[in-house]
Order: sequence, then C-alpha cells, then structure tokens
Amino acid sequence: QVQLVESGGGLVQAGGSLRLSCAASGIIFRVNSMGWYRQAPGKQRELVASITSVGSTNYADSVKGRFTISRDNAKNTVYLQMNSLKPEDTAVYYCKLAGYWGTGTSVTVSS
Repeated sequence: QVQLVESGGGLVQAGGSLRLSCAASGIIFRVNSMGWYRQAPGKQRELVASITSVGSTNYADSVKGRFTISRDNAKNTVYLQMNSLKPEDTAVYYCKLAGYWGTGTSVTVSS
C-alpha cells in the first residue's frame, strides 16, 4: 500500500520560511519523479515544483528563487524549502508520486 505523508506546514509571517517533507512508503521511491502541488481556497490545484529521479528540478514562476525542492532517496523523502514566504503562498500543499497523492499539509502566511 502506497502512503505519502506530508509534514512541516504551519503558520508563518510574511518573509518567513518553512520546510515541508513528504515521506513515501510502499513504492520504489528512487525511480519516480515527485512533485509538490498546492491548492488555495477557491482555486485549482497547481504544480509548485517537481524533481525527477536524477534530480532535475522544475518550478512554477511564482516560486522561482524562493522555493527549493530536493529529495533524499535513502530516506524515501522529498522536501520543499520555502523562503521569503508571501501571503499568496497560503494553501494546502500536497506531494504527488507516480499518481498517488498525500493528504496535504496546510501553510498559512500572515501579512
């Protein structure tokens, strides 16, 4: 059974930082690309960042230069370091792996 468990969300002031983690189990982690998505209230879910099995990364324009995605294959975990957070980053953040979704972790950025 595949499980993706996100953690690290919370409430932070604008300009602050958070580090999200997504731990995977039940699947061969290292051969799969992974992505972080977010969904703000009343909006569609959008891709924030992705990382391939060999470490190539891609970012949404809105987070380039502020967010960094990384992975630790030994720990079956992908991370999203979020710096210089803005109120518009407020959303529920989800990780995705090979068609599977985590349950999400909430990020709230206060102005």
